[in-house]
Amino acid sequence: MCGIAGILFKGSHPDIAAGRALIDMLDGCQHRGPDSTGFALYRDARPGELRLRFFVGDGDEAVQTVERIKEALAEHQARIIEEEAIGTSQRFTVKFDGDVQAFAYAMENVAKVISIGTSLDIVKDVGSAHDVDDTYRVKSFDGSHGIGHVRLATESDVKPEASHPFWATGFADVAIVHNGQITNYWKMRRRLERRGFQFNTDNDSELIAVYLADKMSQGITLKDALATSIDDMDGTFSFLVSTKDEIGYAKDRLAAKPMIKYENDDLIAIASEEVSLNRLFPGQALNTMEPPPGTYDTWQRST
Repeated sequence: MCGIAGILFKGSHPDIAAGRALIDMLDGCQHRGPDSTGFALYRDARPGELRLRFFVGDGDEAVQTVERIKEALAEHQARIIEEEAIGTSQRFTVKFDGDVQAFAYAMENVAKVISIGTSLDIVKDVGSAHDVDDTYRVKSFDGSHGIGHVRLATESDVKPEASHPFWATGFADVAIVHNGQITNYWKMRRRLERRGFQFNTDNDSELIAVYLADKMSQGITLKDALATSIDDMDGTFSFLVSTKDEIGYAKDRLAAKPMIKYENDDLIAIASEEVSLNRLFPGQALNTMEPPPGTYDTWQRST
């Protein structure tokens, strides 16, 4: 049992910051996943720049890992503009105009990549939403949209790298949060690997992200990719996906995993439980709805 949440502001932001909203929403369903918490956060892109975040550990291990990363960045003509050490992670902003997929795969051979994107930054760690915020200052994030996840560890250890969200390895700016299980995981993964795609975990959420990113790289819209995912994936699942300017959801036809949404003129918010949505508007009666089985949808930022 895990909990998911997402929010997108359609245009100008109301009197609520995206980071604060996601913390409140995940705190509302933290009982579904007390072991770890993560956020995929989206800021405005800056031309020619990539944001990268790595797990580096701490102490001497971190120093050595960061040095290897810097050497690899220089080798791939990625010029460091900014960097920050925070928690067990290291964030870099770099100038880069090459092949993102080849670059991402190369960097994965140097250190564990958490995310790469022009807009995307994933932060995740063990503990609650407030614990993660205490370290990574998620509350101060005031971007356009984001998704989050609280995890109950059932099939892997309680450690930061097993936390969600997952990025679409090799594809910039695509992230996923997922409640459920894809039972034809290995069949779908082998099919993608035969086409040259790489995977860095055995988590089925990473598979969903790569599957959707691959579809979009072929010119398929996110909405159409979500439609095919319901046919191609076996299992019980509710998931949220985010790109640099869009979020979407898909829900399997059995609808065993809960999801509820609220939409007004300013925003769309989706979560595993209604209590998460109520945290955004305390004391107000919300006109929420539960997406029907086998459905999907997307929302975009206004331009």
